[in-house]
Amino acid sequence: MIGIAILLVGGSVVIAKQAEERNNEGVVIEENVIGNPDSSVVLVEYSDFQCPACADFHPIVKEVLAEHGDQIRFEYRHFPLMQIHPHAEAAARAAEAAGQQDKFFEFHDILFERQEEWSRATQPSAYFVQYAEELGLDTDQFGRQMRSTIIRDHVRAQFEEARAAGFTGTPSFVLNGQPMKLETYDDFRAQVAAAVNPTVDTSIITTPTSTPATTLPTGSAATASPASE
Repeated sequence: MIGIAILLVGGSVVIAKQAEERNNEGVVIEENVIGNPDSSVVLVEYSDFQCPACADFHPIVKEVLAEHGDQIRFEYRHFPLMQIHPHAEAAARAAEAAGQQDKFFEFHDILFERQEEWSRATQPSAYFVQYAEELGLDTDQFGRQMRSTIIRDHVRAQFEEARAAGFTGTPSFVLNGQPMKLETYDDFRAQVAAAVNPTVDTSIITTPTSTPATTLPTGSAATASPASE
């Protein structure tokens, strides 16, 4: 009986190893960057796809990139707060799996825009596969790579990077190497505009009527030492 048990355990280990290798097949980790990759103005967001404050900030970031995108290097980094957002890491891994097929930011947009849909599900992976189908991805590859240990470790490494930087909540922004301290959306717009063009008169920057209220939502962590969302 002991010999049979050893064989069964050994077989399970082999099968698990083979599955891991298949899930990791073809995975290449790259920075998630849009805008001008060579710009000297670098804006980094540490964010959580299940965070409501991050979803509120999403259209503001898109608006700023639409205005200054050719003058900014924007990088998205993962900071999934699993203690309060249990699906955040799974969503980050799904976005990275989409990124393996060059659709990271398209998937990123869907996750924020449909946050209320997938974040309330017991098992959100079915929604993630649906979104992958909508984007025309190879869903077999997507499904495997969502389970990639390489992607999992990458997401967790960025989480630890955010912690090491002193961030405790989301979204947290870094502009040209310095944590941004914000009280309003207009603060965000003005600081980015000033980094792009130091001579700009930031006092005239106001919130368009098509975007959310100027004041940041309660619990937003877009500060140098934010409170957890």
